[in-house]
Amino acid sequence: MIRVIQQRIKCIGCNACVEAAMHRWRVSKKDGRCTLIGAKEKRGFFKIILEDDEYEANKIAANNCPVKIIKVEKI
Repeated sequence: MIRVIQQRIKCIGCNACVEAAMHRWRVSKKDGRCTLIGAKEKRGFFKIILEDDEYEANKIAANNCPVKIIKVEKI
């Protein structure tokens, strides 16, 4: 299992995460920020637990994020 965490308020909407893992990320039409699909928000952080097969794509998304607001960790 993996945990993906995003601090969405700091997102600049560059689309790098969507390009890396488009099944898990999308750009919001409301505010232009990227949204972690299926995540729950708590104190400004969006978190989701996923299967290991999504690790690589989300790790690439985290590495490509220019503002470094995505964290991916194995749990």
